[in-house]
Amino acid sequence: MSNSRSAPPALVVAPLVDAHIHPDKTSWGGPWMSRLPADSLPALIANDLATQRGYGRSLEERAFALLSAALRSGTLAMRAHVDVSSELGTANVEGVRAAAERLAPALTVQIVAFPQFGLLTNPGTIEAMAASLDAGADLVGGIDPLGLEGDVAGHLDAVFGLAERAGRDLDIHLHDGGEPGLAQIGEIAARTVAAGMQGRVTVSHAFALAEASAPTLLDTLDRVAAARLWITTCALGPDPVPDLALLAEHGVQLAVGSDGVRDSWSPFGTGSMVDRTHLLAYRTGAITDAELEHCYRLASTEGGRMLGIPDIADWSGSSSDTRLEFVAESIAQLVVDRPEPSRVIRAGREVHHRTP
Repeated sequence: MSNSRSAPPALVVAPLVDAHIHPDKTSWGGPWMSRLPADSLPALIANDLATQRGYGRSLEERAFALLSAALRSGTLAMRAHVDVSSELGTANVEGVRAAAERLAPALTVQIVAFPQFGLLTNPGTIEAMAASLDAGADLVGGIDPLGLEGDVAGHLDAVFGLAERAGRDLDIHLHDGGEPGLAQIGEIAARTVAAGMQGRVTVSHAFALAEASAPTLLDTLDRVAAARLWITTCALGPDPVPDLALLAEHGVQLAVGSDGVRDSWSPFGTGSMVDRTHLLAYRTGAITDAELEHCYRLASTEGGRMLGIPDIADWSGSSSDTRLEFVAESIAQLVVDRPEPSRVIRAGREVHHRTP
């Protein structure tokens, strides 16, 4: 008699969504790249620009390699933040869009025109941002109105104005912490309501929302919920991660992303949202099945709601023709063990099958 145990039945789950990724920066699929030290955001940004200029492989090739790996790992939709500046023009947007088109319709890619190198402080970038919306970008981006730009009102005037004129949604990077960060989030919430853009504005990272002792935290969370802002977190190594239960208690909408993957900012990242969900669970102290399942939901159907992807946001269960299949007993085990999907299916078409 054989002592071998039969494999667990296939676990069918909702597809994954990467709500925040930077595919134009990646070195994925290339040789090892040593990183330079940096002790500030401006230093990291300077390293990033130098690295992008030094790549020998085309941006489309690098982005396609990363997006392909993400698709194989079960990511069927992503929001890609792509650099736009006076130096780069719209080239990065065009490169990522070309890579994404090679994987459509299996992978849905929303591109954010991201002024990484400054908007007001980098003349010509506003014009490049506007041009990028005709070159393949879907959303308007922003970055640290106070910490990087030093002009909260001017920066928000520019990005909200561009979004409203173009009829596009908005996604703003906000690394600033403490009360200054919370004040900016509150101002973004107020402008969102004033513009009638509830549900169409995202604050990425929003590190200030992780500061439990901040006097205005709870009020800010209520303002975020009232404006129906989306928040994204990436559970990065040293970076703050919000209290998931507290945000849920206040009705704050949250999704999860990878951020940078093997770029000048960090040697880490795999492009797998299974891995990222595991990191989120680990960073937030998830122990119970319910907590682990909550982390998976943030990386799947909640991301689908944020991006407005019906076959993910409104996932109908194991009978859906868009689904992932894993060899696992439960979602909780899946989050902990991080297996690769055995099958990835979009709209009834198998887009990936892992050979045992």
